[in-house]
Amino acid sequence: MSDGDSGEKIAYYSRFTHDGVVRFGQFDGDQIYPLDGAPWAGGVKSGPPVSAHDAQFTHPVIPGKIIAVGLNYRSHLDDRVVGKVPGLFAKFPNTIIGTGDTIPYPKEATLLQAEGELVVVIGKKARNVSPQDVPAHIFGVTCGNDVSERTWQKNDLQWTRAKSSDGFGPIGPRIACGLNYQDLELTTRVNGEVAQNERTSGMIFSINQIIAFASNHMTLDPGDLIFTGTPGTTATITPGDNVEVEIEGIGVLSNMVRAE
Repeated sequence: MSDGDSGEKIAYYSRFTHDGVVRFGQFDGDQIYPLDGAPWAGGVKSGPPVSAHDAQFTHPVIPGKIIAVGLNYRSHLDDRVVGKVPGLFAKFPNTIIGTGDTIPYPKEATLLQAEGELVVVIGKKARNVSPQDVPAHIFGVTCGNDVSERTWQKNDLQWTRAKSSDGFGPIGPRIACGLNYQDLELTTRVNGEVAQNERTSGMIFSINQIIAFASNHMTLDPGDLIFTGTPGTTATITPGDNVEVEIEGIGVLSNMVRAE
């Protein structure tokens, strides 16, 4: 663990495979301790640690639902107008893959783009929560990529296909607890070239505002994910590309794109 800006210890969690078994785990330096359940559900250490170098990591959360926010950085607006409330939409759990997994490029796709984002993991049930009380309902944050097919997004009745095709929601590589999530550097790279770079302090609607607003309309349960929006200009990706989303204090989410 390391120290956050406030001096609070930063704890890191993930899910990993070792000896053919997938488990939640808590990092301690270069070792990871298996947990007997999800950490937000009270999972505790159970068994000897495993070297992180010997573990194969997968997506750190199996979400019940995924809420995302559109147009939440001024640098991403172009000539579009800021809404009066966060622009929420849904992604489906079938989108979730982990670091090292491949992003499928659907056969009918013509314009796929990567959207690096900070993703919040809900730790405590939230319904009608005030912005001031939101931090008590957050377990931690991770890196995410809201992969989007722009032609479908523009032409379809809803964004379901454009945002929720298989593998369109990479997250990971781990969850960080205790970071100042309101001000972290976010960088997206495609084949090593920087495509996006901004701090989360540039959000139009803060994480606390987003979660409070969402909780006024739906119950957020432990393990649910909130994609908080993407900055700047999003990069087009094609089969063979490597996409990395790096967020300060969390790590690097890395995925190759492959033709389906």
